[in-house]
Amino acid sequence: MNLNKLMKQAQKMQEQMARTQAELEEKTVEITAGGGKVTVVANGAGDVLSIKIAPEVVDPEDVEMLEDLVLSGVQQAIAKGKEMAGSEMSKITGGLNLPGGLGI
Repeated sequence: MNLNKLMKQAQKMQEQMARTQAELEEKTVEITAGGGKVTVVANGAGDVLSIKIAPEVVDPEDVEMLEDLVLSGVQQAIAKGKEMAGSEMSKITGGLNLPGGLGI
C-alpha cells in the first residue's frame, strides 16, 4: 500500500473525528430520574449542562434521597452522552478500536 495514500486517509479520518467531536458538543441528551423529579441534560462531550430539580423533592429531612436522584441522573446522562459519542465516532472509524481513546 502506498504510504502517502495511507497518511492522507489517516489525516482525513482525524479531520472527520475533530469535526464530529465539535458537533457532539452541540448534541444533547436528557435523562430523568425519580419519575421525572430530577432532569439532567448533558452533551456528547461528556459535559453536564443543566440539572433541574422539582421543588417537591427538596426535603431537608431526606437530603440523601435527593443526592441519590441527582447522582443517578448525572450518571445516566453521562453514560448516554458517551453512548451517543461512541456511535458517532464508530461511523468514522468503521468500528476500529483506536488506541488512546480516539475511537471513543
